[in-house]
Amino acid sequence: MSAKGSGKSARRRARELALQGLYEWLVGRTDLAAIDHHMREQEGFERSDSEHFDALLHGCAREAAALDAVLARHADRKTSEMSPVEHGVLLIGAYELAHCADVPYKVAINEAVELAKTFGGTDGHKYVNGVLDKAAFDLRPAEVSAARARRGPERR
Repeated sequence: MSAKGSGKSARRRARELALQGLYEWLVGRTDLAAIDHHMREQEGFERSDSEHFDALLHGCAREAAALDAVLARHADRKTSEMSPVEHGVLLIGAYELAHCADVPYKVAINEAVELAKTFGGTDGHKYVNGVLDKAAFDLRPAEVSAARARRGPERR
């Protein structure tokens, strides 16, 4: 699954490109089709998982209100008050938790944290981790409960 020679998986590259597209959409409310076209012209797009990119970019935009509602239950501020990078990363993480059953919940959270480390502010990744860790219980209760039960009583 690794992209040839880049050291990044095709899915990680898809997440990065989707985040860049979501940033453009959140900041400028640019037409999603134009953003999609622009992102596909980026160097290295051919090394990304284009199906995952499509799912993330279009799914996050289409379901932004529903995803924001889930995030709002666990965030300390409205998504409209977040930086566009944090908001985009949280949308991607929440979308993967809600719709990508092939991505384990811990992987979805970790990938979002890595996006926040790469593109976000100094401690944004900690915020992303905390919000998505709580949202995961809403979006994947059985998977999260099973993982927490295996971990034992030291964590809730």
